[in-house]
Amino acid sequence: MLTTISIYLTSILGAFLTFLVSTKYKQGPVRASALLTLFVASTCSLFSELFSEDIANQIPWVFFGASFVGMTSSKLTRNYTSIIFAGIVFGFIYTVSPTFFNGYGGALGTAACISILVVIGMNNLIRLLKASKKKKGLLKKL
Repeated sequence: MLTTISIYLTSILGAFLTFLVSTKYKQGPVRASALLTLFVASTCSLFSELFSEDIANQIPWVFFGASFVGMTSSKLTRNYTSIIFAGIVFGFIYTVSPTFFNGYGGALGTAACISILVVIGMNNLIRLLKASKKKKGLLKKL
């Protein structure tokens, strides 16, 4: 249970902080991902006695994968809420499919891509539903 909570929190932080450093502080997605992942991996390695072995081993990988979510262009995800939700989706994929991607290269990137596609799809669906409601409201006025 604690491991799962740690995975979700790390996923959210990895995606959000990478996006924030990349866009707001203009460091670019690669530099933001690399610097933040280096910090998290170093912290987990240097202070491994503070964490359980399972958490200390998984957190750097989860953060690294979630940082791929945060590397998304701000043109595709315009707000922090979308990035946070994509981080949650990434955490879900990471926890429910630990063996699904075995044998595939780029499992973390694939999970990040799926997470972003889910969020983009949901944003588009919400936008279409709002437009449809607005259109129906205009037709009723006629």
